Amino acid sequence: MDVYQEMKQGEKGAWLSICAYIVLSLTKLGIGFGFHSAALQADGWNNLTDIVASIAVLIGLRISQKPPDHDHPYGHFRAETVSALIASFIMATVGLQVLYMTVMSLIEGKAETPNPLTGWVALGCAAVMLLVYTYNRNLAKKINNQALMAAAQDNKSDAFVSIGAAIGIFGSQMGLPWLDPVAAFVVGILILKTAWEIFRSATLVLTDGFDEDELKTLRSTIEKTNGVREIREIKARLHGNQVFLDVIVLVDPLLTLIESHEISDDVELRLKKKHNIMHAHVHVEPLEIPDHACKIEH
Repeated sequence: MDVYQEMKQGEKGAWLSICAYIVLSLTKLGIGFGFHSAALQADGWNNLTDIVASIAVLIGLRISQKPPDHDHPYGHFRAETVSALIASFIMATVGLQVLYMTVMSLIEGKAETPNPLTGWVALGCAAVMLLVYTYNRNLAKKINNQALMAAAQDNKSDAFVSIGAAIGIFGSQMGLPWLDPVAAFVVGILILKTAWEIFRSATLVLTDGFDEDELKTLRSTIEKTNGVREIREIKARLHGNQVFLDVIVLVDPLLTLIESHEISDDVELRLKKKHNIMHAHVHVEPLEIPDHACKIEH
């Protein structure tokens, strides 16, 4: 499966999230208003914002499938990362909103006792979102898709929101109305934590950052290639889920041009087989031999 087919597969996860959020948000808002549950209403509004985030992910996946053109010679893969960044902003907004509503509820001393049905609805919706999360997470790992993984993390956060709403609802039934705002506050913190992790990962990619340990692994693979005497420079960056690698290797200066080129091909082949790197630019230069070594050989 090539990268564009993988992007197409990723759309399935985005569509699944959108459909699930539409059904769940309408269910939560309808039952929440009908049975006077503020927690379930807030959870429903949260899912409405998630529809926007999922649409952003879908748009990013669609744009990423466009082939390279004169304005984007490396392709449009980073649209996927931008969509993940947008999703993190939306998640952070929801998390801050949850915290704000929780603090205001504590300050105003509001305590409502909703119908127990709303608690079971919240738990049922949480179970649905955990299933959606599991599907999207597995699919994102399979196709190595950052935007879909961000959507999966959003799915998991929404499941926690629903569980928190259920805890608050059932707690109020047992004469513990303070459980509602406390659970909501914890959920808000979890949402912000997830948003921060996605934001940090996306900005690292967009600023051409790259994991140092992974770069060491790539260096080790190149150094073990026959004919490579030394690595002068190695750099890598991410475009969506694609690694673009630039490396300068030093070889025996007495090799012919064809022999040096074959070493370059070997490096590219090893990177492709071991690390699935399809875009490697290998530049070959002659190893400088010290003057005293030349005299000895002479």
